Amino acid sequence: MSDNKFDPLRDYLKAQTVDDLTLTYDEIEDIVGFALPRAAQRAEWWFDDTPEHPKLQRIAVRDAGFEAQRLPEGNKVRFRRESTIRKRWR
Repeated sequence: MSDNKFDPLRDYLKAQTVDDLTLTYDEIEDIVGFALPRAAQRAEWWFDDTPEHPKLQRIAVRDAGFEAQRLPEGNKVRFRRESTIRKRWR
């Protein structure tokens, strides 16, 4: 059993039938059941991850098969299914 507090976000994303969706921070907080940290306001918080310092939110999003990008307005995150991103680069 995983102890990642972002597992509810992973499960929510896995259940999606669309390949591209945008969620507000409030919606994400409702999904995970707690307030996001101030660091979530930084764009890199959503995608930056290293083996030495794995980030739980990045792991959950990746395990769901998505990539996350904070949008310029700063209170929304766009989630895109990885398989659709790869298709565009081929």
